[in-house]
Amino acid sequence: MSDHRNLILAIVLSVGILLAFQVFVEGPRIAEMQAQQEAAQQAGTAPGGAGTATPGEGDLTGVADTPVGGAVGQAPEIGAEGASGSLTREAAVSRGNRIVINAPRLHGSINLTGARIDDLTLGDYHETIDPTSDEIKLLSPLEAPRPYFADFGWVGLTDGAAMPDSSSEWTSADEVLDAENPVTMTWDNGQGLVFERTIAVDEDYMFTVTQTVRNVGTQPVRLAPYGRIVRYLTPDTLGFFILHEGPYGVFNGTLEEYSYGDLQDADQGVLSHESVGGWLGFTDKYWLVALAPDQATPYSAQFAHRMVASQDRYYSTYRGTEAELAAGASVSNTVNLFAGAKEVSTIDEYSAHTCNALTRAMGVCEPSPGIDKFDLTIDFGWFYFLTKPIFYAISAINAVVGNFGVAILVLTVFIKLIFFPLANKSYQSMSKMKALQPEMTELRERYAEDKQGMQKALMDLYKREKVNPAAGCLPILIQIPVFFALYKVLFVTIEMRHAPFFGWIQDLSQPDPTSIFNLFGLLPYSVPAFLAIGIWPLIMGATMYLQQKLNPAPADPVQARIFMFLPVIFTVMLAGFPAGLVIYWAWNNALSILQQWVIMRRMGVKIDGGMDKPATPSAPAPSVERKKKKAKAGSDGGQADDGEDAEREEEDAEADGAAPKPANDTGTDDTGANDTGAKAKPEPKLEGVRTVKRDGKRDGRGTRKSRRGRARR
Repeated sequence: MSDHRNLILAIVLSVGILLAFQVFVEGPRIAEMQAQQEAAQQAGTAPGGAGTATPGEGDLTGVADTPVGGAVGQAPEIGAEGASGSLTREAAVSRGNRIVINAPRLHGSINLTGARIDDLTLGDYHETIDPTSDEIKLLSPLEAPRPYFADFGWVGLTDGAAMPDSSSEWTSADEVLDAENPVTMTWDNGQGLVFERTIAVDEDYMFTVTQTVRNVGTQPVRLAPYGRIVRYLTPDTLGFFILHEGPYGVFNGTLEEYSYGDLQDADQGVLSHESVGGWLGFTDKYWLVALAPDQATPYSAQFAHRMVASQDRYYSTYRGTEAELAAGASVSNTVNLFAGAKEVSTIDEYSAHTCNALTRAMGVCEPSPGIDKFDLTIDFGWFYFLTKPIFYAISAINAVVGNFGVAILVLTVFIKLIFFPLANKSYQSMSKMKALQPEMTELRERYAEDKQGMQKALMDLYKREKVNPAAGCLPILIQIPVFFALYKVLFVTIEMRHAPFFGWIQDLSQPDPTSIFNLFGLLPYSVPAFLAIGIWPLIMGATMYLQQKLNPAPADPVQARIFMFLPVIFTVMLAGFPAGLVIYWAWNNALSILQQWVIMRRMGVKIDGGMDKPATPSAPAPSVERKKKKAKAGSDGGQADDGEDAEREEEDAEADGAAPKPANDTGTDDTGANDTGAKAKPEPKLEGVRTVKRDGKRDGRGTRKSRRGRARR
């Protein structure tokens, strides 16, 4: 008992130490880092130079002082016109000449200085559940606190040929970009090269950028197109292993995922790829900015990290095939830019679709051009073949019921019905184990000092009762991928964001806003985030505890006590998870409890172990079979060995928990008197328990066995 108490005390102290470390060490450290980052934003300066293109050895990021070998030529430097973080976002957007973006789902502007797409908000998504709150700000100008933008241009491969850079002033006769009207911008380098850039946007989130260069001079020029997404400062990420956030892309049909730390640790801060088709960019949980070069043309791609003016900068850059532009000729390049929400239906429309022989023969698929494996921008994970159908099922149910939370509950019921036979087998096996709980406890007490003997006795018990302890595991293992896929869908899809449920849950993508430590809002104060344990996490913890009570307890008492803490641990852990996930978990537990309770009730198994009413055996017991054989032998005139049969019947009686009785034993001793000196009371007949008559003398061995049988009974 002392060891158990020490173990529990150690667990409590460990949790306390972790919480104290989070509050008193990690919390102040994070606050200090944030303060330093804000100070760097205010004091940061743009990289040096006038921002002109500098021919060099292949640094596609545009930072001249860190050349990278591989390609010839370099994109222009960024930030000649001002220091990043020097203005508020609103002030930065109001500077300079801009073309307004007024698409159905996108709002913002294009900066004519540098012709960058650096001001973009999402019309259908807001910062909070209040529809009047600010729209999600996806891209921001260089002078804003957290610059994030896309720009395009040409890398000059001929000495002396001026290319447009971040300070170039483009001109345009157009004022508004919408889904019906593209805009065209022009810049002349004064050396015989005229650059045109036409930008179009569709009704969702896809820009199409077409760049054209006309050589009106007399000298040929070599150049190559580029596009890049630039992100200043390391963004906050959730850090969950089931969700990718950061740089990634598809190159030659293969998805490559990196973290921001991978870029910081990379050789010279650069990770390079060569590809035909695919895409590259940066992703957050719900938002994506990605470049998709021409799908039939080879290109070079780079993910890069630079530390400039104490600021982290991340680049996702591609450079197309170089071209020789003769005098009087022109060359064009087209690239797509996706900037928006990762909606499954929208992403699928942009992805390339191919057909196999079966779908083509059925007439249900038509090949369509698109971006190679663009659907992988949504991280559906390893069980992609399960997660996506599950998402479509939830969407279909949501279209009918009109509530995403209810759709989750309905789909969970459907999945439970599909796996009902497997779950039944699992719960039946666990119920049999639960029925043996008293006998297992007795064996542990009997062999408390003999672990090996206890294991052998348990194995003999399982064999005699035809119970396989592992039989309940296989059905559960088969179901795990499906339930993990459902969990993944609820975690990564944007459709759950700002989706209400009932009552106090107005956003399924956020944690339960209530907390037990302020009586769920009745007390007029807020609590720290790590103490925000709401109603739904408590419900989930209660269902987990009830489910544990229905399952067989671990053989080791120490393990059993540790398992008792699991509901508490999971309640605290899941308190910070999205409410939709916690509701799903609690509902799934409740359905499992109901199914297991019904099975246990039918089998006559008590909640605390043992049999309330012995279940009818599905097959005749060995003793019954022997009696049938003996009767048959007697009818044929044969004579069985009574002593051998009696011994076997005695063993069977002991196996069933009944005490063997001597033949013709009516409660009297050898003299004919009752054992108690009075009229013998007939023993109650136990349903399902076989009684055995012993034939022969009552010896010491039989008496001892009878006493053990009576003790067990």
